[in-house]
Amino acid sequence: MSGSPLPRSAGMLWLLRPKIRTKITRARTSEGKLFKGLLLGFVGLFFWSLIFAVIFRMLLYFRGTQGIGDLLSSKLLGIAFITFLMILILSNIITALSTFFLSEDLELVVAAPVQAEKVYAARLIETVIDSSWMVGLMAVPLLTAYGAVYATDWKYYILAIATVIPFLIIPAVIGSGITLLLVNVFPARRTRDLLALIGLFAAAGVVAMFRFLRPERLMRPEEFRDLVDFVAVLRTPTSVWLPNEWAADALMTYLGGFFDWFPFLFLWSTAAAFFVFGAWMHRRFYQAGFSRAQEGAEVQEGRERSAVLDRLLKNATPSTRGLVSKEIRIFFRDTTQWSQLILLGVLVAVYVYNITVLPLYTGEEVSFLLINVVSFLNLGLAGFVVAAIAARFVFPAMSIEGRMMWLLRSSPLDVRQLFWSKYWVGTVPLLVVALPLIVVTNIVLEASMFILVLTTVTMIGITFALTALALGLGALYPNYDTENVAEIPTSFGGLLFMMSAVTYLAGVVVLEAWPVYLFLQSRMQGGEAQVSMTPLILGVSGAALLTGLAVFVPLNAGVKRVRSIDF
Repeated sequence: MSGSPLPRSAGMLWLLRPKIRTKITRARTSEGKLFKGLLLGFVGLFFWSLIFAVIFRMLLYFRGTQGIGDLLSSKLLGIAFITFLMILILSNIITALSTFFLSEDLELVVAAPVQAEKVYAARLIETVIDSSWMVGLMAVPLLTAYGAVYATDWKYYILAIATVIPFLIIPAVIGSGITLLLVNVFPARRTRDLLALIGLFAAAGVVAMFRFLRPERLMRPEEFRDLVDFVAVLRTPTSVWLPNEWAADALMTYLGGFFDWFPFLFLWSTAAAFFVFGAWMHRRFYQAGFSRAQEGAEVQEGRERSAVLDRLLKNATPSTRGLVSKEIRIFFRDTTQWSQLILLGVLVAVYVYNITVLPLYTGEEVSFLLINVVSFLNLGLAGFVVAAIAARFVFPAMSIEGRMMWLLRSSPLDVRQLFWSKYWVGTVPLLVVALPLIVVTNIVLEASMFILVLTTVTMIGITFALTALALGLGALYPNYDTENVAEIPTSFGGLLFMMSAVTYLAGVVVLEAWPVYLFLQSRMQGGEAQVSMTPLILGVSGAALLTGLAVFVPLNAGVKRVRSIDF
């Protein structure tokens, strides 16, 4: 916002221009921008195609169900929109706190002679873009699949865009309004902690409720007593008073050939009314909230936690003990970091529950085959879960040092020592998550002892490798200037890590699939299940070699990268 002063008549584009210029400049000056663009485009197209294919097949199946096909399609669209709505409200609450109260350029914007309504509109647009881009990308293949299955014309896609826009505005206004009220009660940084806890408890509850309701039953109408019960389930849990219902009704009525203007106009009028009310709240309460946002939050040292750490690390060197203690304190100091463990615990519980409800018991021999195949393939799925957690908590480990990295570099501490402290602080918690995902599911499924031991040992190696990949690539592609740690995993480096992790997991599963196949084949041929030692040694050795490379190569590359940077 530096430069010529803003006139009072300046519009929203004047306020948004610095942000737009910053993003364009970063895109132009980023290293390897062509490669990054092509890679991101390829990955995005792949996931779009995957989502489109899944939704397309489901809609074809629904339309083939005589009598209730359109009702099933409408139900699916309603569930998708209500899921989007919940995600958007939670995301907008967190994002609005940063854009309206914690952004570094706010002091200049507030001091400029610009109308409050224009500031509100500009910040609301920024909030909508930052919090809704992922939902927007998910909506593209979803709505395109509906258009393809129903063989509609081009007007449908215009209607879809016109429907999604107010659907994104409403939760943005709600989120910014809730944030505005809370900031007027609490300091902004305390509000961030409070919102993080509330949001994660809400997200955890939504995930658990959605999964334990078992929506897959909609694909099996035979589970219901009669058609009346089935139709009754199809008409819940959406509400006529929620914008997800209006958006779904507007699109489905058009696809059905009798477009109803009322839900479409009601959606737009509600968005407009919410915007006007939000602008009034901004004019009325923003100045007081912004003043409170400047209050700093006191950081209290946890003496008891420090004493426990000192006892656990009493045999380590003073430098190692100090580095490990620092990493743990940084993690627990930020509520938005450690509070996500709540959601993580719920997701792990849902994951285990999904495994236990699989219909695997169809006969003695068939059950033995299915149970052990699922238990072995669970290695890859659990590894993907661990990779996702590592991307969120381990990958940003070097970036969060931020502008203090020069202080660590100027100290007598070796960079390699810093890396290994971060590595073990990340590895131990991931092992606590990874091992139950394997051991508990194998025990519940009653897998063979061979599969249990093989997958458990392999999972330990996978955890070591994924932690190293996340830490090493996080050092190769750091972001020391970020204001929000949650944005780091979505960067190019985070994408590259997830692709590397998936490739590594596929390699491990393929290498160990040979001895597992021979083990299962010996049982299916009528004899006792036997382990072939030569294939087992070769498969495990190959997986161990791949794991060793995944551990040491990224860590060494990360160390060299940090040493080469001039801070």
